[in-house]
Amino acid sequence: MAKAQSAPEQDESDIERLLGYNLKRAYMIVRDDFRRQVEQSVLTPRAFSVLTLIVETQGLTQSEIARQLGIERSGLVAIIDDLEARGLAERCAVPGDRRSQALLASKAGYDLHTDILARVHAHERALLAPLSRDEQAHLLALLRKFRSAHEEDGS
Repeated sequence: MAKAQSAPEQDESDIERLLGYNLKRAYMIVRDDFRRQVEQSVLTPRAFSVLTLIVETQGLTQSEIARQLGIERSGLVAIIDDLEARGLAERCAVPGDRRSQALLASKAGYDLHTDILARVHAHERALLAPLSRDEQAHLLALLRKFRSAHEEDGS
């Protein structure tokens, strides 16, 4: 007796098979949960990303941060203005380059980053809980590989 083959998923709409749609929906889930875990008044996801780069690499320029995060420089200026106004980061001159400004995190910036990073790790653990550890690692590896293949400079 031949083994019955399962029918292809006929109920699945075309949109469910689209990469962009699935990536966007996954992003919305991650973003919305981030917002629940880290109040918007504390830091937006973009501001958190900027602060993370400043904390991890003191002295990066605004141009370097914009390039690494794929943010327009004009949009980044508003984020940095806010971080600076709140005493979380400061701009300083780059020796030998009067047009560039390096960014440094303040103690308050480090402290806030440490607190939020713990919340972000908890939020990501909760979101990824339906996947095994191997699946989680595989998902991140695939996303990094995809990014690396499609980003201009490969970083």
